[in-house]
Amino acid sequence: MADVMLTAQPTVRQSVQQPTAQPTIRQSVQQPTAQPTIRQSAQHTVEQPTVLRLEDVTMQFGGVVAVDNLSLEVNKGEIVALIGPNGAGKTTVFNCITGVYEPTNGRIALHGEVIAENHPQGKMKALYKGQNNGKYTKTVRLTPDRITWRGIARTFQNIRLFKALTVFDNVMIAKHMRAKQNVFSATFRLNAKEERRMRDEALALLEAQNLVDMKDHIASSLPYGLQRRLEIARALATDPALLLLDEPAAGMNPQETQDLADFIRQIRKEYRLTILLIEHHMDLVMRISEKIYVLDFGRMISHGTPDEVRNDHKVIDAYLGAVEGEEGEES
Repeated sequence: MADVMLTAQPTVRQSVQQPTAQPTIRQSVQQPTAQPTIRQSAQHTVEQPTVLRLEDVTMQFGGVVAVDNLSLEVNKGEIVALIGPNGAGKTTVFNCITGVYEPTNGRIALHGEVIAENHPQGKMKALYKGQNNGKYTKTVRLTPDRITWRGIARTFQNIRLFKALTVFDNVMIAKHMRAKQNVFSATFRLNAKEERRMRDEALALLEAQNLVDMKDHIASSLPYGLQRRLEIARALATDPALLLLDEPAAGMNPQETQDLADFIRQIRKEYRLTILLIEHHMDLVMRISEKIYVLDFGRMISHGTPDEVRNDHKVIDAYLGAVEGEEGEES
């Protein structure tokens, strides 16, 4: 036993004290090449778990493929942008995620639970032009209200408020999505406590969005920027984990766009949200996004950090167009 102890002690000391071991430890901490590794490991911890995952999602209308074999991930706490030229299929992706459309092929999962899955059926078997035919065999389809109940809320490219109702009523309607009342309790006013709680929460949401002073105004009477905020407040009233924003800066001037960027960061922090947004304002996208996916004609042509996407020639060509015969002209 003594021999074992004596031989073990120098081995441990040598591994710690030997001059050759010190640079190895220092290199792992101090070398410039190690810094990205440390940051990546920290980001990986923050990014987990995955909130939304799309696998091989294809959306085909007759013979037209609007979304072609799209796979992407949105991790917890991220702000992720989905960009591309007009007609690239971005809103179609949102419609598939929220249950408005049933994907032709592929799978969509929220927090690891499948909320949509499909494969070509009926006439589509002969018409299908996408990839991975035969990979998926199940059919799962949840209605939009069930998907909202599971934690996905969205806004729309064209504002869709209840225009004839007040600002307060727009938010209250959304709060009722998670109400536990039934016909009996509502008829006999047995839900007064819950109703009071929902009203207080709706007022708190309006106050947080600086809309409480306008709670009795008709929604359609608000300026455009405030209608956007009201639509986001209504989405937040459903208590989402994932918020989908479809062109939230559309029609805004530069100052309003800057305010919106600050607002999106604010609600991400205050409500612990994960955000997936569609946007054409590249300055807004590059400023607030941690990750970007780029679509063109329904296909993903690039993804990565804002810097990686900004310098990708495929993205530049998609937005500005490739110059024909460019190589020949250079020669």
